[in-house]
Amino acid sequence: MVRTTADGGVRVLTFDRPERRNALDREALADLETAVTNATEPVVYLRGAGEAFCAGADLDVVRSLDGDAAAADFAALGQRVATTIERYDGAVVAGIDGAARGGGVELALACDLRVATPEATFAETGVKLGLFGAWGGTARLPRVVGEGEALDLALSGRTIAAEAALRMGLVSRIVEDPRRVADELAAVDTRALRALKDRMRDEADQQTKETRERTAFARLVERAEW
Repeated sequence: MVRTTADGGVRVLTFDRPERRNALDREALADLETAVTNATEPVVYLRGAGEAFCAGADLDVVRSLDGDAAAADFAALGQRVATTIERYDGAVVAGIDGAARGGGVELALACDLRVATPEATFAETGVKLGLFGAWGGTARLPRVVGEGEALDLALSGRTIAAEAALRMGLVSRIVEDPRRVADELAAVDTRALRALKDRMRDEADQQTKETRERTAFARLVERAEW
């Protein structure tokens, strides 16, 4: 349910279940984890087939979870996949065209860039089912958009359009063809791209981060081809 192709330095991963708005079951999550783990390109581009980006967890799977242990295990699988995306050794771009819901938003939050088309919409709908997103969204959403916006989205379950997502910082751009952004990143120096991501995601204290920043910069200068 996750198609993978390589094209021009970009590994394209496509949620390919359009009849279910690309809802993800265990198999699809495992496929996605494997595809990201095995990718070697400087850029991974995540997209959905059909009219949606990703509807999140397959509700048939969620309804079938029998007991706390099974539910926790399913959440842990989604968290692991999101962390694999976040830690990819390169840039990961989510190209969001159509609906991103629940777990689809959470996986997009794990990407380095979220690029939307004008038709994209976003919602954390779990609260309407008496649930909430448990694939790392409660940590990443406030980090990306701020606590106030995160609480508004998650507690209300409301749907927002691409322009509103751009204003709050949930997406970084609105374009007709998000794939072009992935191609832009694939054209830059791979070493610099990876070093920038490492530095911006560094959670050490300020002094340690600055020391690591100097070291990374010096290595790039040493290896630069002027």
